[in-house]
Amino acid sequence: QVKLVESGGGLVQAGGSLRLSCAASGLIFSRSTLGWFRQAPGKERELVAAINWGGGSTTYLEPVKGRFTISRDNAENTVYLQMNSLKPEDTAVYYCAATAPYGLGTRRSQYDYWGQGTQVTVSS
Repeated sequence: QVKLVESGGGLVQAGGSLRLSCAASGLIFSRSTLGWFRQAPGKERELVAAINWGGGSTTYLEPVKGRFTISRDNAENTVYLQMNSLKPEDTAVYYCAATAPYGLGTRRSQYDYWGQGTQVTVSS
């Protein structure tokens, strides 16, 4: 059974950086697409970044392009989200998620496994 646990959230001033980590367990990890989502109060959960099983294909939400970087370490069963130049509008609960093996991971419905989330708050 897949289990995901996020860490690294916190309070940071605008312009600062945070690195989120997601420790995963389960036999499908190395062949699953991994994603980071975020959800602000009153808004829908949105895909921030995703990375395929080989790490060679990534996708980003337009507002975070050039500022955020997703990466994975299959040997350590961990996916990361490096967030630089943070803005107040980045404030949200961030969730990591995983698809079934070889899942495309382009839509929220394709993610079967979810972490509990970690709060990121960016002050102005």
